[in-house]
Amino acid sequence: MELKATSLGKRLAQHPYDRVVILNAGVKVSGDRHEYLIPFNQLLAIECKRGLVWGELEFVLADNKVVRLHGTEWNETQRFYQHLNERWMAWSTEMSEVAAGVLSEQLADISGRMDQEKWLTRAQLKGVQQQLLKAFDALPVPTSRLESFANCRDLWRQCQAWLKDTEAARAQHNQNWTDKMLVQYETFFKNIESSPLNPAQARAVVNGENALLVLAGAGSGKTSVLVARAGWLLLRGEAAAEQILLLAFGRKAAQEMDERIRERLHTEDITARTFHALALYIIQQGGKKAPEISKLENDTRARQTLLLKAWQAQCAEKKAQAKGWRQWLEEELQWELTEGAFWNDEKIERRMGTRLDRWVSLMRMHGGSQAEMIDSAPEEVRTLFSKRVKLMAPLLKAWKTALKAENAVDFSGLIHQAINVLDKGRFVSPWKHILVDEFQDISPQRAALLAALRRQNSQTTLFAVGDDWQAIYRFSGAQLSLTTAFHDYFGEGDLCALDTTYRFNTRIGEVANGFIQQNPHQLNKPLNSLSAGDKNAVTLLAVDQLDALLDKLSGYATEEDRILVLARYHHGKPASLEKAATRWPKLQLDFMTIHASKGQQAEYVIVLGLHEGQDGFPAPARESIMEQALLPVPEDFPDAEERRLLYVAITRARKRVWLLFDKENPSRFVEALRQLNVPVAKKP
Repeated sequence: MELKATSLGKRLAQHPYDRVVILNAGVKVSGDRHEYLIPFNQLLAIECKRGLVWGELEFVLADNKVVRLHGTEWNETQRFYQHLNERWMAWSTEMSEVAAGVLSEQLADISGRMDQEKWLTRAQLKGVQQQLLKAFDALPVPTSRLESFANCRDLWRQCQAWLKDTEAARAQHNQNWTDKMLVQYETFFKNIESSPLNPAQARAVVNGENALLVLAGAGSGKTSVLVARAGWLLLRGEAAAEQILLLAFGRKAAQEMDERIRERLHTEDITARTFHALALYIIQQGGKKAPEISKLENDTRARQTLLLKAWQAQCAEKKAQAKGWRQWLEEELQWELTEGAFWNDEKIERRMGTRLDRWVSLMRMHGGSQAEMIDSAPEEVRTLFSKRVKLMAPLLKAWKTALKAENAVDFSGLIHQAINVLDKGRFVSPWKHILVDEFQDISPQRAALLAALRRQNSQTTLFAVGDDWQAIYRFSGAQLSLTTAFHDYFGEGDLCALDTTYRFNTRIGEVANGFIQQNPHQLNKPLNSLSAGDKNAVTLLAVDQLDALLDKLSGYATEEDRILVLARYHHGKPASLEKAATRWPKLQLDFMTIHASKGQQAEYVIVLGLHEGQDGFPAPARESIMEQALLPVPEDFPDAEERRLLYVAITRARKRVWLLFDKENPSRFVEALRQLNVPVAKKP
């Protein structure tokens, strides 16, 4: 059937289209020079209008596009419109049945997923969303028309509602599932550790996201959660023991984790490894001969001697390099150097050994060429860093020569090799679940090893337990943003917090939490205590009161009560402790640096050294260009890591903390603590 404009209507309308023909499932609108095919599945509406003389048809398409036909005889226009509309509506009714079937199928699939007895991840949900949108795109009628069909209307609204509140639906499903698991496996959560897991711990254990960061504040039971997670995966059949990889940062921590696993899970098939042990295993399994670890890695004196000799030889043999070193040490580090062969000065040797060791270590950790190191340095230090790298190059060469002579590798080289083995596919990861302890201490290099493992299997889950409030190892390469921006690096997932500490009282918690959260870059989390503690649980006290404090403690501390005496530096050990064995023989006194106290706890803690200056706390910023260029960029907040260090010190205590400060030259932390209503006592 065809409808044409009249001769006069065509002449007066001056429109590109003057006739329309009904096709099998559409219409063709055309003129002398133009033609437009409109399938029924693109048609949103047909309008029949009467002008002053002639009729008019409008075909409404998507994006407010309208194709018009003018100048047709009115009665013919009406008859054509009625016939076309009947054809289009009959087609639409038939197609609506198809659309209803597709929508019903999608809703049934969604319902099936939501009814499953398992955690629904964000990645899975994204897949459902994409599937649904793909189904909409494949519908035989435009989605804007679905509301007009009785058989599609409710189905379409349900799909739209689900798409709108997808995350809410997922969260509700996972909440319901978690609640059910906590009831169903109540016995497991009661008995997996020596004390029953609390709700926050149990919820972290059952969380099924592919990338989960568990924020575990001081004393909140992170090891219990790691052990329970491994046990949960075994219990639910989500992994065999050999598919679970537990990672710790130090050998001692890995051994302690192993013991806990054997004790609580009664299996020796799950082994906690250090990152270096993991790298060694990957290289071995990748078909290569197991590399030897250089003896230098565990012999600081030999390492420093090697580098010092190379440095002295460099200065003695090349005047230009000696001049460069003199300029570096005098201008940047502000050392006073003797005239002539300053490199043979014993005092300079002692100071240079540790620095050369550190700088070569940072370069090894980077692993790139000189050009790559320079390119990756912050722009503001790049030019000067380039000069420093050229001076350091002979020392790095000496290090590599020593490794070659030993036929060995260093720790950094070990991880780089392991990543290479993984990326070349010479080792296929058997691990479905990777569990990492103390995640806040992770470096970019170790993160790259995790990424290489997960690249081999996109379904590998990462269960990371750590506390950004206790990140105190930037100086050894740890990058805090790997924790604070966890999902930017490791993909979509969840973040949950353990909300109860079993170590310190509420008052210690108030002070420590308030102090650390003055830095807005730290992640906000709740950390509640089980006991109240009095207002003097944290006290500021003048440093000259140390003996009086120990006298007082000797009167009420039991022999079982441990007392930690903490300082920012090793040389901060007070002279009072030299007489401790005879003056306070019953006190269990342990002195250590705050860094060494990480992971320790005691009934009482005494923190020393809260004064300003070169050996003060907070320590003055004194990073060389090498550190500035090769270490992760620190967050933009004054004394951020030093604050975390004091937080670690305070949270070692169960009962009371004394913060000893210099009255003449108090640390700026003293005022920050006073603002948190920490009392200043004149005497203990």
